[in-house]
Amino acid sequence: MNQLLSEYYRIPSNSFTSTVATPDGTVGSRGFFHFGNGIVCYGRSQTGVASNALNAERSDASKEIHYDGGTLRLPFDFIEVIDNLRLERYREMATRGKSKLVANNQIRDLYYFLRKWLPIPIRRRIQKAYFYGWKGLSFPAWPVDFTVDRLHDELLRLMMQANGITKIPFIWFWPEGAPSCLMVTHDVETSAGLASTSQLMDLDDSYGIRASFQVIPEGRYNISDQYVKEIRSRGFEFNLHDLNHDGQLYRSRPEFLRRAAKINRYLHQYDCQGFRAGAMYRNQEWYDAFEFSYDMSVPNVAHLEPMRGGCCTVMPYFVGKVVELPLTLAQDYSLFFILNDYSTSLWEQQLALIQERNGLISLITHPDYLIERRARKVYEKLVEKLSELITKDRIWAALPGEVDRWWRARSQMTLVSRGDEWEVEGPESSRARLAFAVLDQGRLVYELAGVSSRKKKVLR
Repeated sequence: MNQLLSEYYRIPSNSFTSTVATPDGTVGSRGFFHFGNGIVCYGRSQTGVASNALNAERSDASKEIHYDGGTLRLPFDFIEVIDNLRLERYREMATRGKSKLVANNQIRDLYYFLRKWLPIPIRRRIQKAYFYGWKGLSFPAWPVDFTVDRLHDELLRLMMQANGITKIPFIWFWPEGAPSCLMVTHDVETSAGLASTSQLMDLDDSYGIRASFQVIPEGRYNISDQYVKEIRSRGFEFNLHDLNHDGQLYRSRPEFLRRAAKINRYLHQYDCQGFRAGAMYRNQEWYDAFEFSYDMSVPNVAHLEPMRGGCCTVMPYFVGKVVELPLTLAQDYSLFFILNDYSTSLWEQQLALIQERNGLISLITHPDYLIERRARKVYEKLVEKLSELITKDRIWAALPGEVDRWWRARSQMTLVSRGDEWEVEGPESSRARLAFAVLDQGRLVYELAGVSSRKKKVLR
């Protein structure tokens, strides 16, 4: 359990003398239950579980926490719950009604077979019909879900209380003490989007923002060497977007392995490190077949994605050797064509929530959908807002590859005691900053070393 906290916070390995005990083996079937202040969990618990998130409060695992001779006893396996959420193992139980129909392979095959002949207005009617009632989904929480992050906070708080500690050092999440991280990405869907890439780079550039472009290597359009060179020469990033974007990447294990091998060859051909699946389809249990360094296919909360679910965190995390950089803002397609919202209100609401948690602000837009004048104006208003945040709030604006490298470096950093001081050791340690988790009247507070106490961050 100390290892779990160390992976998330990078606290010293010997921070606690007491241990955490969890049930041995299985303790029943998996389901939903509460822990802490209304935190919804999915897994097995000695206190019982519910078949859906709405009834999770009937099983409150926090009532069965015990301190026993230096041991914190929990009625569930904390690591299992974190994995279940990040890897979306709750999806099958949480999927109901229309979602289950869309998850059916035959229905998906039929839709993608007919898609190229369906007029765009008909396609969007079908999509809106599928998403009807999305507001009634109770889990993950809309518009941003922090379940994994809140669980780490709660475990750290309990361990600090069990050990009589009120202040503990950790390595801050982002380089140079940045309060949050911003990552802008563009998925190129059609030849029209490919042709408008330069204009979108001009727009991003005018606001001091660099972005990554995810390009489909087969079937949709031709990718010239000059196209790739222009993206990289201007300081932007080039990545892969699926294989051919036909919705079949994860159709079956044999077909997936065949396609994954081709994707890996394209990764080497274009010398790129990042990947995003078409339509955000995903199966994190199969990522071991890929050779990319980082993936960007998992939404934080997927109420408006064809594949429901979500990883319930606003922080990067490892899936084996792959760093997952979750999507934490709504897509432009969902905003414009599903919600019929041509404003930045939802994006700004999500931005504020993620900043409160010091998380990764991750955005997808498509050059294809920003060609139309009204949509372009909305995007321009957003990047103007993002530019202001970068300047005013010192948010770290980075390319996905830079976030990947930082998160890998941070995972190898350690805190070493030098008398009364703490020193960060490891790769890129000169960019790391010391922080403290502090118990303040039962609440967990983050304090960045060298920052005045009135600027400390209270996490609720």
